[in-house]
Amino acid sequence: MYKNLTIASVLGICAIILGAFGAHVLKEKLSVDALHSFETAVRYQIYHVIVILFLNMFTEFSKSQKNRLSMLFFIGILFFSGSIYAIHLLNVPAKSIWFVTPFGGLFFILGWGLMTYYFFKLKK
Repeated sequence: MYKNLTIASVLGICAIILGAFGAHVLKEKLSVDALHSFETAVRYQIYHVIVILFLNMFTEFSKSQKNRLSMLFFIGILFFSGSIYAIHLLNVPAKSIWFVTPFGGLFFILGWGLMTYYFFKLKK
């Protein structure tokens, strides 16, 4: 659990730094559409960091449930936000990694779906 919280905290710091970098540095370098894409990556990262923090503090989930959910959201952040960062910060051609971003979204969906299932099981 503490490992998940530590990783989530580091990802949170990175999201804030990247958001500030986008707002102050990339604003002059990226097109409006590219900046919007970058901001979406930051926003999805911070949303899922908050979810990871919440679920790891939620006492009704087992350690394995917390780890499974955290891993899905970590991979989602890595694939979804990471691919967008690679395109805009490292100039990786979008055509070469276009397929990675949707996989990140899929991992987010799987995480939310599994978390819904775990909550549903708690109610019974």
